[in-house]
Amino acid sequence: MTMRSWISLYALLIRTSIRSRMQYKFNFLLGTLLAALIQISEFLMVAIVLYKFGAIQGWSMHEIGYLFAVMTLSKTIYRTFADEVHHLEKYLVNGELDQLLTRPMPVLLALLPQKFRLMPGEILQGGFLLWWSLGGMMADGQISWVAVPYTLFIIGTGAVILFSIGLATATCGFWMTRITELQNLTEDAARSAAQYPLTLYPKWMISLLLFAIPVGLVNYVPALYILRGELGVWILPLLAVAALFCLWLSLRFWQYGITKYQSTGS
Repeated sequence: MTMRSWISLYALLIRTSIRSRMQYKFNFLLGTLLAALIQISEFLMVAIVLYKFGAIQGWSMHEIGYLFAVMTLSKTIYRTFADEVHHLEKYLVNGELDQLLTRPMPVLLALLPQKFRLMPGEILQGGFLLWWSLGGMMADGQISWVAVPYTLFIIGTGAVILFSIGLATATCGFWMTRITELQNLTEDAARSAAQYPLTLYPKWMISLLLFAIPVGLVNYVPALYILRGELGVWILPLLAVAALFCLWLSLRFWQYGITKYQSTGS
């Protein structure tokens, strides 16, 4: 099959998954509302502290809100289109991956649209927080309108980086099978840490979040240029290269890992 055929098939699987989820509209709307409230409450706790005591190591409330928003939206894009990568463990434990292996298509392409996840709550929360933080910094004269397209760009590169981290972590399941605890470290804990300026952490942890688990490339590094004019405009194309490199590495690791897969019946 050609690449166009794969894309058409992927789009068809996504539409089918969306129709199945929309059969229960009340649950969908309630879940959207709860997700938005949970997400915004996390930042509100930080905002209350910042309002009371001021900036954190020179980072204002709007700047930290920006870090939160970029990370939230990048994660939302990743988990919308590739949520089942995060849930690969159940396919390994229950033997469901065997069914995907019998399909006449790449396993990863068959896995991604299995349960296409709609996340409007996260989009609303991240979008509102981004609008609020950018608007506040523009009003203060800290940034100009050009920060908007730059931000949209880094949200895209950030989604690719988060997907790459998630895929590499999931691939470890071909050896470990149980990967929930590992995902808590490489995805959840690392992503939560990167919602704040990395200067808050010791040097060894900064290196970890920039190179080993590069969540710092999602929001902190580009924010240094977009919000503060540090580093230089060259950082944006370099981030795109880094995102593609991370994707390439994770795909190669996945291709190697799947050759080591042993079904539950073997």
